[in-house]
Amino acid sequence: MKAQSVLSFVRSHWAGRIKSKPFVPGITPIPVSGKVFDETELVNGISAILDGWWTEGRFAIAFEKEFSKYLGVKYVSLVNSGSSANLIALTALTSKSLGDKRLKAGDEVITVACGFPTTVNPILQNNCTAVLLDNDIATKNVNPKDLEKAITKKTKVIMMAHMLGNVLPVAEITALCKKHNLWFIEDCCDALGSTYKGKLTGTFGHIATFSFYPAHQITMGEGGAVVTDNPILYRAIRQFRDWGRDCWCGTGCDNTCGKRFKWKLGELPYGYDHKYIYSQVGYNLKLTDMQAAIGLAQLRKLPEFIRTRRENFDRLLTSLKSLRLPNKYLIFSEVLPGANPSWFGFPIVVKKDAPFTKNELVNYLEEHKIATRSLFAGNLARHPAYLGRSDIKIARKLPNADMLMNNGFWVGVYPAITKTMLDFMIECIVSFIHAKTRI
Repeated sequence: MKAQSVLSFVRSHWAGRIKSKPFVPGITPIPVSGKVFDETELVNGISAILDGWWTEGRFAIAFEKEFSKYLGVKYVSLVNSGSSANLIALTALTSKSLGDKRLKAGDEVITVACGFPTTVNPILQNNCTAVLLDNDIATKNVNPKDLEKAITKKTKVIMMAHMLGNVLPVAEITALCKKHNLWFIEDCCDALGSTYKGKLTGTFGHIATFSFYPAHQITMGEGGAVVTDNPILYRAIRQFRDWGRDCWCGTGCDNTCGKRFKWKLGELPYGYDHKYIYSQVGYNLKLTDMQAAIGLAQLRKLPEFIRTRRENFDRLLTSLKSLRLPNKYLIFSEVLPGANPSWFGFPIVVKKDAPFTKNELVNYLEEHKIATRSLFAGNLARHPAYLGRSDIKIARKLPNADMLMNNGFWVGVYPAITKTMLDFMIECIVSFIHAKTRI
């Protein structure tokens, strides 16, 4: 069967798929996240398979080019996950090419306590010290005043994520980085499409990272990206991503430098093949062209995905804040002036004096087929993996991180959630609170 016939079959298969069943409140599950796709992703993915290339190829090149254009950054490097993106981002700062600004063992990297472990793990994996700050209850991000107080002579990097897509205080962070000559790694894994004063997240840090896991704004199944405007950082990122090799040829390319057999590096003999000279202790964290092909189709739908996420979030927030009881017992997220988040989820924090617990509300929602998630790891300092470690420093007490761990959760706003589903979510929250306050 010819390639075009295969692709025509795929389109026909999609067109004839079983139609989704109507939503039945309390019966039909409402996930927190999921993939939204059509035949375009299937055709792209199968086209990449039919190419027979499979590792990084034409689709990866096209995605990096389009993503670079979308963000307005010079350099994009695709990797196999957002977690790998964070690992490569921090590891790139250990490159000797950075001279005195190079990150070394024992240096301090500031982040927040409540978040996802893959923002913290690269700090420890690179033998640095993770300095954990408390989160702000309203934004779920760092409080700039706490951040400034935590900076010491050992501080070299600020590495933080835009929690659930809500924009970090980037103006204050970038000002502090400039004042103290620090690196800023901007973890945008939850925040693709968020903006601050019209400028996209991912363009404030020296390096930024993205995830394309199915829960995020676009997906490749698995996948991620590391972006920068700095050519020295870009080279380090590619080296650490590609086994640590000194060569900068793209996959399948040879002799881009024009002197493949004319290098003299390290203690190797003159003329040793540049493709096999290693200047970093690196990894292989590339993705496949099938993933990039799916991501390319998703990227072209991103504006619509972002619009829907914002509309869904606003519907939940406006409805719940307009009602007396939810507003009395629940804390909703606040947004910095000038910020416009591309929401990953809708966070809810149950107040300490509420006549019910977070677990009671979560269990009620889950019983009604409304999926919930914790605010990721909650307070990471409480987890068995991080207890008793000398390379973790608690800047000061973490009451808000504990509050978010004990009283916080989130529900979905992803594009497949309909207005009918949102209204049912609101109805369930209100009904639960009414029942608890009448006891």
